[in-house]
Amino acid sequence: MNTNDPLGRLSAEGVAIWLDDLSRDRLTTGNLQSLIDEKHVVGVTTNPSIFQAAITKSSLYDDDLRRHAGLGSDADAAVRDLTTDDVRAAADLFAPVAQRSTNGDGRVSIEVDPRLAHDTDGTIAQANELWAEVDRPNVFVKIPATKAGLPAITAGIAAGISVNVTLIFSIDRYREVMDAYQAGLEQRLAAGESLDGIASVASFFVSRVDSEIDKRLEAIGSDEALALRGKSAIANARLAYAAYEDVIAADRWQRLEAAGAQRQRPLWASTSTKNPDYDDTMYVTQLVAPDTVNTMPEATIEAVADHGEITGDTIRPHRENAWNTLAAVRAAGVDLDDVSEVLEREGVEKFETSWNDLLESVDAKLEAAK
Repeated sequence: MNTNDPLGRLSAEGVAIWLDDLSRDRLTTGNLQSLIDEKHVVGVTTNPSIFQAAITKSSLYDDDLRRHAGLGSDADAAVRDLTTDDVRAAADLFAPVAQRSTNGDGRVSIEVDPRLAHDTDGTIAQANELWAEVDRPNVFVKIPATKAGLPAITAGIAAGISVNVTLIFSIDRYREVMDAYQAGLEQRLAAGESLDGIASVASFFVSRVDSEIDKRLEAIGSDEALALRGKSAIANARLAYAAYEDVIAADRWQRLEAAGAQRQRPLWASTSTKNPDYDDTMYVTQLVAPDTVNTMPEATIEAVADHGEITGDTIRPHRENAWNTLAAVRAAGVDLDDVSEVLEREGVEKFETSWNDLLESVDAKLEAAK
């Protein structure tokens, strides 16, 4: 292994490197292919904010928008067409990766409409629509880990849809997500269906946890509280990995794996540092363990390639320390349950805002094209 290749070392440790971005520009310029060839990128995640930036800032969608204007399409239909086109093209690009992968790499994620985050039936219906419309075996449909999303995850898996579960902030909710995945697999087996090709990841958010908890620690202001800044998110993710290990060691999972089920790998999301005082690779180098995915914006991928220090497993040896860190945060006066609730609510709201902004922008372009 090349010792001057931190991304290669990261991959060798069992961490799949995915790009947290997609645009037509990346597809047409060859940028995405170069990340596959040169930066060990083996998957792509998208979200409403990513598509909002991609479509509103590029002229590469204008011909399609003029065509939709001629057809009389509304903004929702046009956006659905543009986003599924990009995801389909990216999935084709990653097809060789998917074909040689045994654990669900080579996948491209597309998210259900964030306005459906609290609508179970609506989420199930759109997950089925997106799965059929993209029509690629190496796509993930993203479903949020809201209370309404949990039964939709089970229904999607039972229907044979590969699911990326997003917006997970707490270990308790993560356990519910793993339960929902297993329930879907069990329902599929009970119906006499195969588990072949079904994959899932559970997107556990990282940097946003520090942003919210640090704010609360600073408001508390004691020396003990201030000393804990920048430590909560990594501790939280490390304990999530411990929960994952508990689940895959249990009899319930062992039966499913024997029947051909793929493990639902934990995926570290929101891995760019929001605080400029923090090391810009900390949410990568401090979350290294087998069977994980780290989805990063390109700037973080480049930072790891340039100066990331990959020193082996940085999760499992620190389980006790992680427990102690979160215990200290609680003792300092931070309500971690409230933190998770706030982050989930804000996460849904941010994606809704991005989606609505995108629809407004596309609607204006459709009107102008008419």
